[in-house]
Amino acid sequence: MTILVTGGAGFIGSNFVLDWLATSSEPVVTLDALTYAGNLNNLKSLESDARHSFVRGSIGDTALVARLLRSHDVRAVINFAAESHVDRSISGPAPFFETNVMGTLGLLEAVRGYFAQRSDFRFLHVSTDEVYGTLERDEPAFAETNPYRPNSPYAASKASSDHLVRAYRETYGLPVLVTNCSNNYGPLQFPEKLIPLMIHNALAGKALPVYGDGLQVRDWLYVGDHCSALRRVLEAGSLGETYNVGGNNQKTNIEVVRALCALLDRKRPKADGTSYAGQITHVTDRPGHDRRYAIDACKIERELGWSPAEAFESGLEKTVDWYLANENWVADVTSGAYREWVARQYG
Repeated sequence: MTILVTGGAGFIGSNFVLDWLATSSEPVVTLDALTYAGNLNNLKSLESDARHSFVRGSIGDTALVARLLRSHDVRAVINFAAESHVDRSISGPAPFFETNVMGTLGLLEAVRGYFAQRSDFRFLHVSTDEVYGTLERDEPAFAETNPYRPNSPYAASKASSDHLVRAYRETYGLPVLVTNCSNNYGPLQFPEKLIPLMIHNALAGKALPVYGDGLQVRDWLYVGDHCSALRRVLEAGSLGETYNVGGNNQKTNIEVVRALCALLDRKRPKADGTSYAGQITHVTDRPGHDRRYAIDACKIERELGWSPAEAFESGLEKTVDWYLANENWVADVTSGAYREWVARQYG
């Protein structure tokens, strides 16, 4: 048996593939279009591992996906493939709907023509807490029963894909599971998201841009914890159910940035002895910026026995250590060299 991981060269997807093969003997086929945030170097340690196969392609290529399902006797699809950056969705929404909605539709169609061949088949769709919209300071955290109220093109596209997955369950009996997670952080994250961007800019002597007053609240989930939650949902989740996955770590953006600066002050002090916090710069807030996200993860703990293992402080230190030890990775993904290699390799 084999699992098919879509978007498996991206941040969360590659962490999941690495984690899966470190804890299981079951083979993995990784499907990724290798857009700017997909990086085969994330999977470099698997080059000689016979359990892993990589295929470059789109989840919207129904014929390709159908071939992979049949030829590898796939018993589960874990769908990470998505355009995922809010700022990019504001400046150019179209690719988000092409991938997150139409791509998911193509993937579901391929699976619809296949799943009846396997009674144990599962389709695990990985989504975000941003579909729920925003919370006021004193509102209870998002539960699985919260209505969808997306406020950015990215969130709207993910909400649409979630609805498609649920519709295929109700209409065609597809054996689906859905997870909605809070903000992930950890190794291998493309340096456009808050934590790796701040580390990258700090070390380069650049400004650390913080939107507005920096008091936007997010629940932070270490990517390793997210991977363990997904394994558990795939193993024991009830078909048709949604599980919220959170880190129980609500922090304001400015708290996160200051904590990063303090860690860098200790681990990579500046030559002039000043703090990286001096590079913090408040910039005009993002349009439609949700004020607070918070995940109620009681359901997955109650029903599946999962809870996060990593405290924010320890997870953040592990993340900083990884980026300090892998500056070449950051240099590669922020330069044109990797894109040129992909063009030579795949045309």
